[in-house]
Amino acid sequence: MEKNYFFEDINEFSFNEKIFNKIEFLISNENKIDGELSFIFCSDNYLLGINKNYLKHDFYTDVITFDYCENDIISGDIFISIERIKENAKTFNTTFENELYRVMIHGILHLVGYNDKTDKEQKQMREKENFYLNKEL
Repeated sequence: MEKNYFFEDINEFSFNEKIFNKIEFLISNENKIDGELSFIFCSDNYLLGINKNYLKHDFYTDVITFDYCENDIISGDIFISIERIKENAKTFNTTFENELYRVMIHGILHLVGYNDKTDKEQKQMREKENFYLNKEL
C-alpha cells in the first residue's frame, strides 16, 4: 500500500503508524487490494472549505473521503479535521489517538463500500470500526 499523510493549516503531530497495519488488514479482510491512500490532517476551517466547495455542505465535519477506487483497488484521499477529533474524543470520553484511528478506519470503510446514511448502516459502520480498531495485529 502506498500511504501518504499531510498536514494542512495545522501543526504537524506524531502518531503511531501501526494504524496502517490495521488499515492493510481491513482492506485485505474486505477482499480488496491496497492502492494509494492519502490522509490529510487539517483544521476545521480547511475541511469546512472542502465541504462547501465540493459537497455544497455548510457545516463542520470530522472526515471527508474522496473515492478514487478502481475495481477492487482501494485508493482515495481522506481529509480529517483534527479539531473535530479532539472535540469528539472529549465528547465520547476516549483518547485523541483512539478517536483519530477510528476516523481513519471510518474513511477506509467508506472506500471499501460501507455507508452510514441510515440507522442500520450507521450501526454496521460502528461495528466494523470497533472490530478493526480493536483488532490485535
